[in-house]
Amino acid sequence: MTDLPARPAHLPARPYFSSGPCAKPPGWTPTSLATESLGRSHRSKIGKTRLQYCIDLMRELLKLPDTHRIGIVPGSDTGAYEMAMWTMLGAKPVTALAWESFGEGWVTDAVKQLKIDPNVVRADYGQLPDLNAVDWSNDVLFTWNGTTSGVRVPNADWIPADREGLSFADATSAVFAYDIDWDKIDVATFSWQKVLGGEGAHGVLILGPRAVERLESYTPAWPLPKVFRLVSKGKLTEGVFKGETINTPSMLAVEDCIAALEWAKTVGGADGLIARSDANAAALNQIVADRPWLGHLAADAATRSKTSVCLTVEGADEAFIKAFAGLLEKEHAAYDIAGYRDAPPGLRIWCGATVDTADVVALGPWLDWAYATVKAA
Repeated sequence: MTDLPARPAHLPARPYFSSGPCAKPPGWTPTSLATESLGRSHRSKIGKTRLQYCIDLMRELLKLPDTHRIGIVPGSDTGAYEMAMWTMLGAKPVTALAWESFGEGWVTDAVKQLKIDPNVVRADYGQLPDLNAVDWSNDVLFTWNGTTSGVRVPNADWIPADREGLSFADATSAVFAYDIDWDKIDVATFSWQKVLGGEGAHGVLILGPRAVERLESYTPAWPLPKVFRLVSKGKLTEGVFKGETINTPSMLAVEDCIAALEWAKTVGGADGLIARSDANAAALNQIVADRPWLGHLAADAATRSKTSVCLTVEGADEAFIKAFAGLLEKEHAAYDIAGYRDAPPGLRIWCGATVDTADVVALGPWLDWAYATVKAA
């Protein structure tokens, strides 16, 4: 019988590797949050001021051009992307790209709910379709970083500047982790709970000028729920992009996001966040390279996620992964690292900016120990 490796002596200081909600920023405590806006109306002076401040911080950190608007909307990234689809699709043919579960979700909504019969281009988990073959006379739906597959688009070079259709980027695990060419993005959505480590429930909708033009010139054939309405009397409801949210937000979640954005400024802004994600992904890549039983679901390093890194485990089925992840959680070595339920059995380890590289490094021996322990069992 093969001897099991010794239980590692050192735990990661913060074993939070969930891909959403993600690790809080280093040093975060509830007592660090501003509370003056709590218990106040979001439409009060302080409520609107704090919401606008949150938007202003996002614009500053993302280096977002003045041509693009930022709105805080309900329903996390899902709500933001649904809002974009329901308000703007139908004016042109649609191409939907799907290489993981959330992209498939947008296909389902386009086909079954909006009934617009899109051209669907699929790729298996771990792969991308041929992006250069996309027909940009269409509106194009895509996921910038596939949270459930560990695959991302390499950049925005495949999006033409003279496109006829709109680019709709579900960028929830990408914003603040990659350098995004905003001139190529007409619609982008994300949630605070990913790279910023904020609380869930709220989404962020970013609109470029071409998206605003679509909203003001096109009326969908289907009815729009109140929480999706961005136009009044043929004009964009500008208040949504100045902190006047469509429905009541959690001011506690807003304050939590502000705290994360203020922390981000202390580590170098967006560039610092990207550098932290890069360092974490590099540390995990080294762990994988040193272990023959570990692999990347996304084989091509050029399109491999640097945030939601999805790994294959030699010989593992769903039961093995459940036992593997459960053992590490019991030991407080890693929380929530089992792959997404619709993905092939494997591990998913968040390497976004709120994770410390030292904790990724410390995870390596624990992966060895858990793998050997479960395999022996």
